[in-house]
Amino acid sequence: MNATAIRVLIACAVLLRAGSAPAQSRPRFEVGAYVTSTTSSEFDASDIGLGGRFSWNAIGPLWLDSEVSFYPRAFPDARPFSGARLEGLFGGTVGPRLGPARPFAKLRSGFLSVRPASQPFACILIFPPPLSCELGAGRILLASEFGGGVEVFPTQRIFARVELGDRVIKYPGPVLDNHRAVRTDAFFSHDLRWAAGAGFRF
Repeated sequence: MNATAIRVLIACAVLLRAGSAPAQSRPRFEVGAYVTSTTSSEFDASDIGLGGRFSWNAIGPLWLDSEVSFYPRAFPDARPFSGARLEGLFGGTVGPRLGPARPFAKLRSGFLSVRPASQPFACILIFPPPLSCELGAGRILLASEFGGGVEVFPTQRIFARVELGDRVIKYPGPVLDNHRAVRTDAFFSHDLRWAAGAGFRF
């Protein structure tokens, strides 16, 4: 191998290394913790929880999220039928990094596990039964959410995140809903959901 070929190989190696350095240093994962609150339109009550999130940068502006939240308080306050709730949402966010901020849109689906009440509560024996009585024995409900938010980066790796969305819950039927309307089939209810927290990219 002559000297010219060696120089060409060395130059190619240097260029490849320089080109791959940004990709190697670019964060591909993030973990975060947050406080979340939902306002149920079905029960006219708010719920506050804590959660954690793990995300993976699949490609470009697309990040895939897996998020689990725990709501520890009895719900609702007036006549609780649930001792706690566990929520899992899985989906993604799409949005570009614009300097120190990343605005994004989100779409996720998953479940809301309604745990039984810690103390017995009275239910009237009618058909269809009240929705609170159906949920009071414990139930796993389908959930989905869409909305948006923004991440702000005080450093390259650390971020703060605020988001707002519409959480859609599928309730079972036939039941008498909380507004005293008869629901012969399963139906959907919309909850305002927001979350705020911080995390780390690596």
